[in-house]
Amino acid sequence: MTNLEIVKSTYEGKTSEENGQNLAKYVAEDISWTEAKGFPYAGTYIGLDNITKNVFSRLGSEWIDYKFTPEGYVASDDKVVAYGTYTGTYKITGKSFTARVAHIWKLKDSKIISFEQFVDSQTVNDAVK
Repeated sequence: MTNLEIVKSTYEGKTSEENGQNLAKYVAEDISWTEAKGFPYAGTYIGLDNITKNVFSRLGSEWIDYKFTPEGYVASDDKVVAYGTYTGTYKITGKSFTARVAHIWKLKDSKIISFEQFVDSQTVNDAVK
């Protein structure tokens, strides 16, 4: 698979479970995952277990229908950028949001070594408050 196909497989599976399985299949053991400063889960997490605990588990338990809808991709050598829109409803407040987002993925030898999120965090934080 190309780097672009690997990244697409983490977004475009038939279910979110399939997307997660594809992510687990292609991440490097020491992947570095950065959620944007100002985002509710901001920080850098190393390894899939830490990412799952600090990002995916929280997204799954704190939000209703939280999702990223990709609009396009830009691929160059070892980097792939996915851009699109986040949407969701925060369970506690019942507030929904829409936010523009870009993800930068870096790969080496068909393994994902890093992920960095760029997002309009304000709209997400407004839903949490």
